[in-house]
Amino acid sequence: MSNDRASTSPQQSGRLQVDAASKRFGHVAALSDVSLSVAAGEFVTILGPSGSGKTTLLKVIAGFEIADQGRVLIDQADITELDPAQRNIGMVFQNYALFPHMSVARNIAYPLAMRGTPKAEIATRVKQALDMVELGGMAERLPKQLSGGQQQRVALARATVFQPRLLLLDEPFGALDRKLREQMQIEVRRLQRRLGLTTLFITHDQEEALVMSDRIAVMDKGRVLQVGPPNEIYEAPANPFVADFIGESNIFAGVVEADGGNLLRVRLEQGPVIEVAGRADLAAHRGQRVRVMVRPERFVDLAADQNSVWANRIDGRVTDSAYIGVSDKYRVVTAEGIDVLMRLPSGPSSRRYSAGEAIAAGFHAADARLIAVQ
Repeated sequence: MSNDRASTSPQQSGRLQVDAASKRFGHVAALSDVSLSVAAGEFVTILGPSGSGKTTLLKVIAGFEIADQGRVLIDQADITELDPAQRNIGMVFQNYALFPHMSVARNIAYPLAMRGTPKAEIATRVKQALDMVELGGMAERLPKQLSGGQQQRVALARATVFQPRLLLLDEPFGALDRKLREQMQIEVRRLQRRLGLTTLFITHDQEEALVMSDRIAVMDKGRVLQVGPPNEIYEAPANPFVADFIGESNIFAGVVEADGGNLLRVRLEQGPVIEVAGRADLAAHRGQRVRVMVRPERFVDLAADQNSVWANRIDGRVTDSAYIGVSDKYRVVTAEGIDVLMRLPSGPSSRRYSAGEAIAAGFHAADARLIAVQ
């Protein structure tokens, strides 16, 4: 697919606003005062574990569920009470929801026919949609004659052929194998950029969210916990849940022994003292209990860097090791009983450690992130 971005009119790319939406199912609060803004042409991912409320949020936006409280707006127009068919929103589901008895062309034409589009225009727009998803020669095939990836493309073509103001994708790659999933991630992102189409994407896959998104909204227990660009979500998580859910992390509990400028000295519960970069938005002072995150890939093997002085040093023994291509993953336990996960670069000149071997590794204060203050 081409990655050229086409110019779009405001009707084709809407600004989504969810204001303080709440939704209960009996005693369960599926959404609790959720607010979210998605700019015109932006790709935002809703990321969270099962039961976090992400699919309920999508259904409220699409009109399949009505919020108990709050509003949904597109381009400042309140669509909260409109039926799904009146919202001009395209949707792609995990199971594609293609009509099995209809050809590819008729599947794509369906939303246009439901809108009373003239037949000549339908033919033109279906051809354009097929060309856009590179299925020009498969118009007369049935869905069962297509691969999973091809069915996914048909679903995308059908969801965008009527020029919706908003595209909703509900875990659309869940049925695909890993290689095809990664390919479709690239293709969907290229198509979205080409159309300039405002897109809300639902997934529980952290890596998928990091790869595809302009911004990520992390949800848990019906609430949005943090919204930001992928690098911000990964590097500066707002709380322990986000830190633990996005990628792998070491989270250490301790007490601030000294604070000066942009540097904190934190004594961990098991005894060692580490230096941690402070945060202007999360003040911590002497005597306060804090939680600190260090990503596994931030560690440096001190056997390969013996000339540097490291304020933050971990000495321990490897309990488990795994080769994962670009890096080696180690589970390390210190003499104090601290369990640490490390990922060190792998290569011809890199040392590899086996279970039972001693290891010394360091990390910079800037790579130790303060994530909670009690």
